[in-house]
Amino acid sequence: MIGRLRGILLEKQAPDLLIEVGGVGYEVQLPLNSFYNLPAIGAEAIIYTHFVVRDDAQLLFGFTNETERALFRQLIKANGVGPKLALTILSGMTAQQFVRCVQMDDMTTLVKLPGVGKKTAERLVVEMRDRLKNWGVALATPTTDSMLVIDDEAIFTRPISAEDDAISALVSLGYSQLQAAKAIKKVITPDMSSEQLIKTALRSMI
Repeated sequence: MIGRLRGILLEKQAPDLLIEVGGVGYEVQLPLNSFYNLPAIGAEAIIYTHFVVRDDAQLLFGFTNETERALFRQLIKANGVGPKLALTILSGMTAQQFVRCVQMDDMTTLVKLPGVGKKTAERLVVEMRDRLKNWGVALATPTTDSMLVIDDEAIFTRPISAEDDAISALVSLGYSQLQAAKAIKKVITPDMSSEQLIKTALRSMI
């Protein structure tokens, strides 16, 4: 079981990164809330991980804090929720926002996430309610109650254009190409960075 990586960031393109630890490069997928808390390429980072072994692949999912990883692990225990959907949920909202949705039976917000239909939202609220009832204290750590916690330009490098990169990130989370493109077109303004575009577009869809 790989539970934690400490190494140098070699590549970043949301939601994926490559981190070198002891000469070995690990490919890791992160929810966007964690991804945009990463330091710059070439800097050292600590990633808390969850290792998934399937017949056709071995996958590492990463998080910049243990609370988000703990919520991810609770999510994938829910009926019909796999790692990909759990990653999408934690990219579309913060851990605090998800807990509030469960506590307030807010299925309207949950169904706006890609891959979360009415039945899945109902199941999440029912199954997660008891699991998260004591999470008030665990989540009371300093953070921003925004859709994504971002450190603007300093932490992100754009491989293509900000618009194309933002669309690519949304598609990787489960939105269709058309949905992603429409959401980005709706909110884009000159000089917006990729992370600002993704953050604003996600808010507009929730």
